[in-house]
Amino acid sequence: MKSMERAVAQHYGDDSLLERILAGLKEAGVDINNLKPNDLAPVDEFHIGGRDATSYAVDKMSLYKDQHILDIGCGIGGCARYIASEVGCRVTGIDLTPEFISVAKVLTDRTGLSNQVSFEAASALEMPFEQGSFGGAITIHVAMNIGDRVTLYKEIARVMKPGAALCIYDLMKKNDESLVFPLPWAETAETSHLTTPDEMKTLLSDAGFEIKEEEDRTEMGINFLRKGLAASADGPPPLGVNLVMGASTPEKFKNVLDSMEKGRIAPVIMVARKV
Repeated sequence: MKSMERAVAQHYGDDSLLERILAGLKEAGVDINNLKPNDLAPVDEFHIGGRDATSYAVDKMSLYKDQHILDIGCGIGGCARYIASEVGCRVTGIDLTPEFISVAKVLTDRTGLSNQVSFEAASALEMPFEQGSFGGAITIHVAMNIGDRVTLYKEIARVMKPGAALCIYDLMKKNDESLVFPLPWAETAETSHLTTPDEMKTLLSDAGFEIKEEEDRTEMGINFLRKGLAASADGPPPLGVNLVMGASTPEKFKNVLDSMEKGRIAPVIMVARKV
C-alpha cells in the first residue's frame, strides 16, 4: 500500500467499530440477530444525504436484477446492501480500510445478504478484477481522498463492461478557496483531493466514459447538514455516523456546512456510461 493510501486507511481504521455499532443498535432497540438493511441506515450511509441520497443516486443508474455491480470505496457496506436488497443485484464492494471490510462482512451476514454481496480490501487504483467484470459501478464520497484521478477512472473503466453505468457522488470544489479542517474525509489538506465538475468531466471523458447527467445538490446538502447538527445539539445519537467519525463529528459537519454555504464546495452527482 502506498503512503498516501496508508494514511487514508489509518484515517478511517478503527478496531472497535463493530462493537460500537452493535451496542448502538441494541440501545436503539434493534434486534442485532435479525438485522434488516434499513436498520443500519443511520450508521452505514456515511455521506451527505444518507440513505435518501443513496436511493437517489442508485435510481439514476437504471439497474436491473442480477447485474453484477461494483461499489468502490464501500465503507461498511451500506450502499452495497441497499443495491442488493432493493434492486436484486449481485454487488462486490472494495475499500482501502481493512476494518471497514471486516465490519461490512459481519453486518452483511447478519442481514442475510452474504449470498449476494461480497467485500475485498483493495485499492481502487489497482483492482483485483478482470477486464469487463461489472455491469455497473458506483462510488460515493470516495474520490475526495484520491489524488491520482487519472489512474482511478481508467481503472474503473477497465473493469466495466461497455455500456455499463458509472455513478459518482462526491464533494467537488467550486473555487480555489482554502477549506477549514478537519473534514469527514480528511484531518488535514494532505489527504484531501477535490476536483471541480469541469475537471471531472475531462477525466471521465479521457478514461472512456460518456457523461449522461450532472447535478449539483448543494441545497439538499445544506439542509441535511443543518438538520443533522440541530438534532445532535443535545448529544450524539446512539446509532449514527458519529460512531464512524468519532467525537469530532460535529466540528467536521460544521466545517463542511460552512464551505458549502460559502460556495467553496458542492455535493455533485455525475452519471456516465462506459463507451
